[in-house]
Amino acid sequence: MSRLDRLRMGNVETKHFQQFNELLRYVFQVTKKELQMVGWEEREIALAKLPVLEKADVLGWFDGETLISQLAVYPFQVNIFGQTFEMGGLTGVGTYPEYSGLGLMNKLMRQALLDMQQRKQSISYLFPYSFPFYRRKGWEIISDKMTFEIRDYQMPKTKKVPGYVERLDTEHPDVRRVYRHFSGMRHAAMIRNELAWDEYWRWDLDDLTAAVYYDGSHQPVGYLLYWISKDVLHVKEMVYINQEARIGLWNFISAHFSMVSKVIGNTYTNDPLAFWLEDADIKETIAPYYMARIVDVKQFIAQFPFRALGTEVHLTFELDDPILEWNQGIFTLHVSETGQGQLIQTKGLADFSLDIQTLTTMLLGYKRPSYLAVIGRLGSNKQTVEILENLIERETPYFSDYF
Repeated sequence: MSRLDRLRMGNVETKHFQQFNELLRYVFQVTKKELQMVGWEEREIALAKLPVLEKADVLGWFDGETLISQLAVYPFQVNIFGQTFEMGGLTGVGTYPEYSGLGLMNKLMRQALLDMQQRKQSISYLFPYSFPFYRRKGWEIISDKMTFEIRDYQMPKTKKVPGYVERLDTEHPDVRRVYRHFSGMRHAAMIRNELAWDEYWRWDLDDLTAAVYYDGSHQPVGYLLYWISKDVLHVKEMVYINQEARIGLWNFISAHFSMVSKVIGNTYTNDPLAFWLEDADIKETIAPYYMARIVDVKQFIAQFPFRALGTEVHLTFELDDPILEWNQGIFTLHVSETGQGQLIQTKGLADFSLDIQTLTTMLLGYKRPSYLAVIGRLGSNKQTVEILENLIERETPYFSDYF
């Protein structure tokens, strides 16, 4: 019997959590020493991923009783232009090197996507370790992350605001209350459930602190998650509902002027700091962040909130998907006067052509149809591109709430 014949695909259960954890640590090169340096003991390390096996859908390949390849799908939700979508969060992907080259991960991914389709998870997110690898599987970049470094003398001057900041435990309910409001406003944001929050805190240092901004009516409208180490204030996350909260949180950061030499953190690419600061000579870097892929194009289109143009729109396109046959072929998109979409598989000539990666990044608003057409990712004429832009483009909900 060959080694390939010995292998079987199956569910990874709680009884496998030790093997699941060991494979993760091997693939991502995390040593016991590194984990223990941030306060994790051996038993805590082993139990850390147990909730994944209890709440997520985990698939793996087994050689006998030994787990040798795996991936996990978290049951999450995301906000796409104000509409809540069921999302499968792909994570924990790995195979021991001696089993590489056998096509195991490709088969795991296809099965995971099939399971997502059946669970009505019409879109999947992931944080990539290799952009080329996941692009070949149908995922594409949908967001960027901007990091910044500000010296102490570049911190913004304090401005008067009607509210105040309180330092609280990170588990304080007002932190989640603010994020819930924020994720309902911001396109493409994940709506964090209990599992998402557990994973968000998983490897944090004990000295992580929350600073919550309350407005003049004592309502929480922003928070800062941060820690201070070696004269540096590190921003893990800053979330604010309006500009008052943003100013109030930066007032709080600036109050550390005599304690720290610089502030390091990250923000969103449509919200850069340089223009906002008096001293704009700061370090800012932009890097691709999350990737996504449409799992079932018909399910996704039926829920996607197209712009209501007041007239019906009909477009036929040819779609390619490297893994999923139900996303392959010629489809006609029908969009009603009110923006309700429907996709029907058909035959005939297509108005445009694209792959699932391009369709995903286009519908999620990361790249405009006109740009995708120019770089050759969208095969279409000018008139069709204009129709697509009218159907998809809209103001970012997050900023429209400022004014």
